[in-house]
Amino acid sequence: MTLLNSTESLRAMDAAHHLHPFTDASALNAKGARIITHADGVHLTDSDGNRILDGMAGLWCVAIGYGRPEIADAVARQLRQLPFYNTFFQTSHPPVIELGHLLSQVTPDHINRFFFTGSGSDANDTIFRMIAHYWAVMGQPDRTIIVSRQGAYHGSTVAASAVGGFGFMHAQPGLPVGNILHAPRPAWWAEGGELSPEDFGLKVARDTLALIDGIGAHRVAGFIAEPIMGAGGVIIPPDSYWPALSAGLTERGVMLISDEVICGFGRTGSWFGCQTYGTTPDFMTMAKGLTSGYIPMGAVGVSDRVAEVLTAKGGEFAHGYTYSGHPAACAAAIANLGILRSEGIVDRVADDIGPYLQGKWRALADHPLVGEAVMTGLIGAIQLCADKGARRAFDEDLGVGMMCREHAFANGLIMRAVGDRMVVSPPLVLTHAEADELVEKAWRVLDLTQAQLGHPGR
Repeated sequence: MTLLNSTESLRAMDAAHHLHPFTDASALNAKGARIITHADGVHLTDSDGNRILDGMAGLWCVAIGYGRPEIADAVARQLRQLPFYNTFFQTSHPPVIELGHLLSQVTPDHINRFFFTGSGSDANDTIFRMIAHYWAVMGQPDRTIIVSRQGAYHGSTVAASAVGGFGFMHAQPGLPVGNILHAPRPAWWAEGGELSPEDFGLKVARDTLALIDGIGAHRVAGFIAEPIMGAGGVIIPPDSYWPALSAGLTERGVMLISDEVICGFGRTGSWFGCQTYGTTPDFMTMAKGLTSGYIPMGAVGVSDRVAEVLTAKGGEFAHGYTYSGHPAACAAAIANLGILRSEGIVDRVADDIGPYLQGKWRALADHPLVGEAVMTGLIGAIQLCADKGARRAFDEDLGVGMMCREHAFANGLIMRAVGDRMVVSPPLVLTHAEADELVEKAWRVLDLTQAQLGHPGR
């Protein structure tokens, strides 16, 4: 029995005891948190009974939608049989063994070994240690530098947030750590100037390679990037970007780390974003869609060429987590992969619901407030702007993105604001009718934002 039987009492206790991530606590507590109490399919219900279409799949993660009993049942069975045991001390257990085998079937052919973690953040931390260990074993200990991108997000642990490209995070004490450099991002709308998207993609790839050459490729351990930048605003790169950059990294012997935390498990219409863009990573970061967010879990996919060195002559890799390969998390991941495969969800994103929503989403570019509307698979963004023709953004002090986000929440739609880019990443089980609902609500939210701004549109 609980005394928390009202929104007011829930908000009060939340403010008294809960420190939220990425939040100004004073501002939130003055306003009061939105309390989510139920979820089913692609919809949430809050403590006041409002039904909300979750255009963000939780936090980019609930691929198979909410309320799937297969996951709950699999986890319950595992908790009864073996609720926990670690994978230290030369031990293993059936769920982690099965999950590794299943992942080898859906990842690219050259990815067959997996190190399990609790999240994408600590999976990236693991890669930073593993890649340094690999180069030391290979007799190249000077390869210690990681190159990332401006505006990239790779997690919130110390190493992962340092390798990310958000200045406001680096401004906090203790960041950034050393041996990390940031290349330009392939954001054509904001930074492409007079270049075509094709030429801009080539320019950013060449500038990235020039940065590596300036450092000295013999000092660079790896380049880390999301196939599509997610939390940086859903920056979908020009088609010219990845082929040129990938070829240049290979020529220089620089390893590619594909951060698939958001793009993995069907989000882009392929099992992994690297497959959508034709790259061959040495490491893959996985989380979120691995369990559809039902239980926290992450993983590192390791290429055969790296794994063969580490297993043959790497000695002890002095790194790991208490919950690496947690049995219940593995059970959730196994059930989740089973649903993705048996229901053909990844193919459906590529061939059905993806194209259907993309067409409707891109039509939002006709709104006077929208500079571009882009989507690949089921991940997309609209750029709010003051002048479409000039590709001119609003003054940051106006907070137009947050204004739009508040209208979205109030009208039964969750979209995320990244500056003045509104981003969506709905559950992959979205129906055509729910896609229609999403776009209809997005259009209404844009109208409300325009009206609040008194923006004439041009």
